[in-house]
Amino acid sequence: MFELSRLKKRARTAAVGLAATGMVVGNVASVAALNTASMTLSDSRPSETGVSYTFDSDGWDTGTTINCLQIVFSVNADGTGGVPAGMLTTGADYEAASTALTHGSWTETFTANGTLELTAGAEAVQATPSNLIFSGITNPNTDDTFFATVDTYTNGDCSTGPTDNVVVAFATKDGTPVSLTVDPSLTFTCTGVASGSVNGETITHSSTGTSIDYLNDVTSAQEGVSAHDLSVTTNASGGWTVYIQQTGPLQSSGGDTITAHTGTNLSPTAMSNGTEGWGYTTEDTTLSAIGDGANRFGANEFAGFTTSAEEVVTDDAGNTRVGHRADIAATTEAGTYTTTIVYTVVATF
Repeated sequence: MFELSRLKKRARTAAVGLAATGMVVGNVASVAALNTASMTLSDSRPSETGVSYTFDSDGWDTGTTINCLQIVFSVNADGTGGVPAGMLTTGADYEAASTALTHGSWTETFTANGTLELTAGAEAVQATPSNLIFSGITNPNTDDTFFATVDTYTNGDCSTGPTDNVVVAFATKDGTPVSLTVDPSLTFTCTGVASGSVNGETITHSSTGTSIDYLNDVTSAQEGVSAHDLSVTTNASGGWTVYIQQTGPLQSSGGDTITAHTGTNLSPTAMSNGTEGWGYTTEDTTLSAIGDGANRFGANEFAGFTTSAEEVVTDDAGNTRVGHRADIAATTEAGTYTTTIVYTVVATF
């Protein structure tokens, strides 16, 4: 939007000589030159349609009844050059929000492109603050400065009884493109858990963000339960998912393995003491609605670890606890069993 200050004031006086035609006009009424005048456009871009033009000014002759207010748009300040190319005013409307003249008292005559006339109001212009708002105008189609001549008359013929006058400038200007690049961001945090529970299972072994140690106290009568708290911060518009997998079976140096739990990610099942098993659970209730559904991991429901990435947390869940459980049988071979758990977060930007 541009607010443009008064460009030029004119004052007509009695006995004005018209040198160009050799005519002399006598006894012409005094014309008040308006001041601090401006023409404000709601959108200054060339060729924009539906634009509101607000004319504002001080110095109105509030003691004289007028019957015409005329605004003529032109290329030059002296009114020459015709209507600016591309400008269209025939679809304009005098807005009720205007305060210079009572809205409903005037007849709008906008049939001549480039000229806005309000006639037959028989009203004195109201005291300041005064403005005239005309909506529905199409801007000139070039990036330039143009002019509007504003006159009021006591007669509805819009030529007799000149009262107020001013010329204002307004400009059209192409918009300035703005480009803002926001870099993608992703932060994944895995925090160890010292105690508490996960999906109703009591945590028996503390963890760090980088390790789990079940020591030597997992027996056929006592499972080993650990957990991690996972959180993701990202500006990915398409959401994110955390996946879990192992690099290989929980295996001893002698090559013996702990059998993976028989439950799956799509259909987790309970684990029990004395039955060899190695599995995981999640407190996320908003997983993909496949298999047993988005809320498929409940109390004592585990999926066996695999070497394939399987979802354990989605972006709807926020900070989420993921648990791990190891069970052995009385016949499980002695040894130290190891593997590596891998969490992978995938964000869609």
